[in-house]
Amino acid sequence: MGSDPIFLPRDAASIRKLAARSMFDLFSSMSEGMMLVDRSGRVVWINDSYRKFLPALGFQGPEEFVGRPVEEVVPNTLMRHVIETGKPILIDLLTNKAGTFVVSRIPLRDEAGEVIGALGMVLFDHPETTLQPLIAKFARLQRDLDEAKRELATQRRAKYTFASFVGSSPAALEVKRQARRAAQTQSNVLLLGETGTGKELLAHAIHAASARADKPFISVNLAAVPETLLEAEFFGVAPGAYTGADRKGRDGKFKLADGGTLFLDEVGDMPLPLQAKLLRALQEQEVEPLGSNKVIKFDVRVLAATSRDLKALVAAGRFREDLFYRLNVLPIRLPALRERRADLEALAEHLLENIAARTGMPQRELTPSAIGALGAHDWPGNIRELRNVLEQAAMLTDSARLTAEDFATILPANAAREGRVGGMRPLPEQIAELERSSIRLALAATGGNKVSAARMLGISRATLYEKLSGMRT
Repeated sequence: MGSDPIFLPRDAASIRKLAARSMFDLFSSMSEGMMLVDRSGRVVWINDSYRKFLPALGFQGPEEFVGRPVEEVVPNTLMRHVIETGKPILIDLLTNKAGTFVVSRIPLRDEAGEVIGALGMVLFDHPETTLQPLIAKFARLQRDLDEAKRELATQRRAKYTFASFVGSSPAALEVKRQARRAAQTQSNVLLLGETGTGKELLAHAIHAASARADKPFISVNLAAVPETLLEAEFFGVAPGAYTGADRKGRDGKFKLADGGTLFLDEVGDMPLPLQAKLLRALQEQEVEPLGSNKVIKFDVRVLAATSRDLKALVAAGRFREDLFYRLNVLPIRLPALRERRADLEALAEHLLENIAARTGMPQRELTPSAIGALGAHDWPGNIRELRNVLEQAAMLTDSARLTAEDFATILPANAAREGRVGGMRPLPEQIAELERSSIRLALAATGGNKVSAARMLGISRATLYEKLSGMRT
């Protein structure tokens, strides 16, 4: 005795045809509607379920619908696109006069693999109810994406205008006059001046007043980016260019700044090998991402800034002369704070307002003695140092009014010079205190950048690390 025999079709082709017919019948019965179009994009068949959509599409019956080009009878359809590309669109939302539907579109091929038409299915109608959880999730994701795009666009806009450059001294007015003139051109600008004089602020203002104001403002601080990463930072990275590289690749600063302004801060710190590549990019207005042989065109206006003597670096062979001339089209020198002491009071009041708004601390006022104490300081860190000193003083007192005494410990050199330090301490102790204070101010003025702080202090980086280690013990 044995089981009943199992009869199978003779070959695989028969099985495939049987499966295709079964699947076709299943889709036809389960979907909300189904249609077939031929190679030319004409509707050749619709199932009974599809007929319910015809009145809303403007047709009385199938005879008015079948035989016509699909885009004429179904607005917004992508059936012809599927025929032309041979690629399916498995899940999509289609909206037209008949409503909103979740649809699927599949190319149909003959034995030779040639596209001979396409199958379209309405998987769900009224997806706003049947697929509400899924649609709500995608709607939230879309809102998050839109918000992220808006935030990114905000970050890439200029943060300051010429009104942000506080001061009415002759030196400050001349800087603003030159910068406004530069904003009306497309030429490269080189901003020169000591650290903390407001070069980045002025770069933002020039961009904001230029014809590129509605385009991105992209900033790169060359002193803050490791040398090994600078090339990728500028030119971008192709997908999978090297081990650990992002699979999607990464756009460089030139690509991100396309149409807008690229601000190169501390350009004097740029290594020589990158200088040659930067010069070529500026000359050709094109870059080639790392790991790619594809050239990307861009349209970028360059604003560069440095606290170093570029002419001296050129003479020493540490900065390319041709790149210097490419950047130094419109040079603007920003004066040090000690060169425009007439602006000190206005700057201090502006900074105190900003500190109060940012920290939530009460607004502080400056007494005449406080202004005198600030005016006696040489401000090697310029406006950045002034902000740091004011914020320290505001945090160390509960009084609404700042006096000279509030700055005595913050500016010990000035306090000693003006006789406000009680008792004479040993000279080594005074020197050590001044050294610690200078290091703290230099780090504050450079945003914690130890290379720039060491340069400001006139010592080597190794010496700075050694002194910092002693300060922590």
